[in-house]
Amino acid sequence: MPTISAAAHDIQYPGQVDDIAAALAFHHGDVRATGALLADIKFLKEQLAITQVGMSIGFAPYS
Repeated sequence: MPTISAAAHDIQYPGQVDDIAAALAFHHGDVRATGALLADIKFLKEQLAITQVGMSIGFAPYS
């Protein structure tokens, strides 16, 4: 199954992109690599959410 670049994909398929299909295409169908990528993305999104909460209330307690 041939893969196409992201730019070519956007031109040919202007609708919403399926994240799993895009990740599989990026890794040329390697399911393990795709799973690792999606797990990393999930972890990083969680870490960013935690960081945003911490930054919104400040790093030091109020006196």
